[in-house]
Amino acid sequence: MDFLWSLFHPEEIYHLLRFKMGAYRPAVSQQEQDSMSDSLQTCYKYLNEISRSFADVIQALDQKIRDAICVFYLVLRALGTVEDDMTISLETKSPMLHNFHTNLYQMDWRFTESNERDRQVLEDFPTISQEFRNLPAVYQEVIADTCQKMGVGMAQFLEKRVESLQDWDRYCYCVSGLVGNSLSWLFSTMGLEDDIVGVDTKLSNAMGLFLQKVSIIRDYLGDQLQGREFWPREVWSKYCNKLSDLAKSENIVPAVQCLNELVTNVLPHIPDVLLYLSRLRNQSVFNFCAIPQVTAVATLAACYNNRQVFKGVVKIRRGQAVTLMVKATNIHAVRAIVYQYVNEIDRKISMRDPSAERTKSIVSTIQKRTVSSVSPHRYSPVYP
Repeated sequence: MDFLWSLFHPEEIYHLLRFKMGAYRPAVSQQEQDSMSDSLQTCYKYLNEISRSFADVIQALDQKIRDAICVFYLVLRALGTVEDDMTISLETKSPMLHNFHTNLYQMDWRFTESNERDRQVLEDFPTISQEFRNLPAVYQEVIADTCQKMGVGMAQFLEKRVESLQDWDRYCYCVSGLVGNSLSWLFSTMGLEDDIVGVDTKLSNAMGLFLQKVSIIRDYLGDQLQGREFWPREVWSKYCNKLSDLAKSENIVPAVQCLNELVTNVLPHIPDVLLYLSRLRNQSVFNFCAIPQVTAVATLAACYNNRQVFKGVVKIRRGQAVTLMVKATNIHAVRAIVYQYVNEIDRKISMRDPSAERTKSIVSTIQKRTVSSVSPHRYSPVYP
């Protein structure tokens, strides 16, 4: 099916075929695998099962930080699985989120009552927490602190709705911006990046906010079906009485207008993302940070003015994602990729859209900052 979707994009077919054959996947040496404990090998197994895309960029990191980031990801995925599981009562979930970081120091803590897809990270949490406790103290402190702050933030929004755009920023900071700050501090502290990368939390927060907001926009329908709502009321209340009304066919015009306003709210994060990436010096860290960001830019372009957001799943082709992964290895290529997908948004702007003027203005700003990196190479559009 992956090849079928890329049928009219030969470059995608080429990169997808090579990827399937293992050409672009990070190779962990046999010596490294042999030196891993059974529990660490299990952690990498879970990582690959849960997120192929994150698994690739994590396993390509420098060895000195790779294991810690793998464990970090699994700990936060376990925490996020608790938040996502709508079958857990608020009375149970709230204290679980508040105290989740303490489970890192309990050898036998596990949770076996989740119905979520990624429940194995909760059911076998002792394996993950064991590897956490095997990490050097500097990693343990950052992971535990991030987990504690994130859990508290998630708990705050269990009953509190995302009312304002400020609330939206606050929620996205709690579940993603915090991670950007913590990872950036680690990159600098471990000597992989300059001090400014770890100190400038405005930019590292923007990295997290951009990824999370794109995910929330894309996942409108899935969240609705699960009883979750993360679109800010300040925006959607202009277009409907209830957020769920946007999924009704008779409301498709205001629904798309609402969607476009949210996309417009996200676009201003892109210049900060580009500035952050321009400061990175370590190749593995650059790839780790850049690949999710360009994928998010392509996804945002796919979502803009797209009725499918309210009918099903909107995502870029697998071949397209692999091509972006292969190409996004330096700041000039990233700027060129951003320029193309922002141009796709520009071409889809209807001047009848209430946000059109503001969207045009922000798009123009981004185009001016990225045009110098444009090359003859054109990356595959979102749709044929």
